[in-house]
Amino acid sequence: MFETDARGILLDIEGTTSSISFVYDSMFPFVREHVASFVLSHWNEGSVQTAVGLLAVDLGFKSTDAWFKDCGSDSAKQGLVVSGIIELMDADVKATGLKQIQGVIWKEGFHCGELVAHLYEDVADSIQQWNELDKDVRIYSSGSVQAQRLFFGHTIAGDLLGMFKGHYDTTTGAKQDPESYRKIAMSYELEPREILFVSDVVGELVAAKAAGLQGVLSIRPGNKAAEPGHGFAEIISFRDISCVS
Repeated sequence: MFETDARGILLDIEGTTSSISFVYDSMFPFVREHVASFVLSHWNEGSVQTAVGLLAVDLGFKSTDAWFKDCGSDSAKQGLVVSGIIELMDADVKATGLKQIQGVIWKEGFHCGELVAHLYEDVADSIQQWNELDKDVRIYSSGSVQAQRLFFGHTIAGDLLGMFKGHYDTTTGAKQDPESYRKIAMSYELEPREILFVSDVVGELVAAKAAGLQGVLSIRPGNKAAEPGHGFAEIISFRDISCVS
């Protein structure tokens, strides 16, 4: 049992609230299957064009004009965008533009019911209990805020969005950069030591600790084994977290 006096609880998603396999075996394949038809049918929408501009930067171009300089038609541009998305996904890049375009594709999947977010069985009840204890529960994930809201709005336990008071993604900063956690603490309007961060990645916990946050390592089925001597308490369930006054 891990005891904490934290007033705020900050949660990762993959390997913490939901299985890594759901993301890699369901969400990512959904994007791959639908990306070409989605880009074609939604090309002129503002959200897609914004994501395309970010994708250009993700791929090392100064602008979409530089990226598309050899393209003479929209179909050629669309083909380049689809190839760029697949390239970034193959490299498992945590890029803002990629996350944006994945988010708008996932939106269709969640809204039509083809995607339903997995949660570990202890998650919904534990977050509800933390809410009842007046804990400020928020999410920090490499997935975009848009994708996070879709995820928690369409889970196997129903719509959980009302249980969270905030969401953060890589626009706040990298997850292994202590400055990201300092920014999040300021957003909470709490002292860093009053926030508990739960993650399955030791490097993220190290960064959070450097910023003054409490940290605990999530050990879930399918998670990568942590190196011995990492220095953080381990939990196998949110029920292992005991909130004290």
